[in-house]
Amino acid sequence: MYSTLAVAASADKKVTDKQLSSVQQAIKKQKTTITQFNQDRSALESKLKTDDIAIGKAAKAINNTRRSLNKTKKKITELEKAERKLIVQKQHQEKVLAQQLRTAYSAGNHDYIKLLLNQENPAKVQRTLTYYNYLNAAKIKEIDQFQLTLSQLVKVTTEHQEKVADLKQLKEHQSQQQLTLQQSKKRRANTLASLNKELLSSQQQLAKLEAEEKNLVAALQQLSSLVKPQVNLSGLSQLKKKLKWPVKGNLVRSYGSQKKGYLTWKGVLMTAPLGRQVQTIHNGTVLFSDWLKGYGLVTVIDHGDGYMSLYAHNQTLLKNAGDRVESGEPIALIGQSGGQKRPSLYFEIRYRGKAVNPKIWCKRENI
Repeated sequence: MYSTLAVAASADKKVTDKQLSSVQQAIKKQKTTITQFNQDRSALESKLKTDDIAIGKAAKAINNTRRSLNKTKKKITELEKAERKLIVQKQHQEKVLAQQLRTAYSAGNHDYIKLLLNQENPAKVQRTLTYYNYLNAAKIKEIDQFQLTLSQLVKVTTEHQEKVADLKQLKEHQSQQQLTLQQSKKRRANTLASLNKELLSSQQQLAKLEAEEKNLVAALQQLSSLVKPQVNLSGLSQLKKKLKWPVKGNLVRSYGSQKKGYLTWKGVLMTAPLGRQVQTIHNGTVLFSDWLKGYGLVTVIDHGDGYMSLYAHNQTLLKNAGDRVESGEPIALIGQSGGQKRPSLYFEIRYRGKAVNPKIWCKRENI
């Protein structure tokens, strides 16, 4: 009897051990799968950062080239106007000189010696000499003016030709930059497609957003510790309902609305056309201008007295850390960095590290 029970117990233990081993193997396999999943996703997110930065660099180059093109076109227009004016001036001076030469020819080719040897009345000789001196002075003055006009015309024509050549070169650069931008966008689209294949559960999505938000808060806290008080930055406390929104667009996510689970939006999300300028809400100093996980290309501005504003998901950043910016100055261009599906701007205002509702400071009619 005892022997039978012992055998049965031993058999049960073997089954239990086998089941336990099977469960342990399954857990180990699952952990390996999760580890591999996290590694793959981390690699893709790192690639997304590289793609976003490449797009930002290309877009900034295009923006700079566009400004140079506009400046060059304006200069060409000014030179063409100056050239036309000088040509008219030259033609007028040619007519004046021709008239003076005809007058001198009609009066005869008298010189001073002939006039002095002339036996006519000395008073008449003096009058004639005075007339010729006046005529010669007028001719010399017109000739000098004519030479100056010719010199200016050559200078303006040469500069005009140089600017036309510059314009052609700028257009070629712009075409190459557009190609680079499209290639970078294609690479990012492939990266996002790969990331979207790696479907996250609701819990994983929440954990991801939590990590990104903690990362942002930590970064802002670190920046706050580096801020040195500036007497010419007085903060935003006196500017409620007086500031313009950073971009004209549609508000799709409001401050305080639900984001995921218990998480809420600490700022606002606004959609606007790709490449539209993002402007600073007030003067300040750029504290941060770089890529941040979950937020893409980000600019953070210190406005003084504990106030900061944050602008995320940009296509490119136009300012560097340490730059001084004035109210309404362009600081970035609307984009999709950080994995956004459509062009948008994430905008926050913080006071002493705590997020506050941007609607308290920005004009309602400006959005």
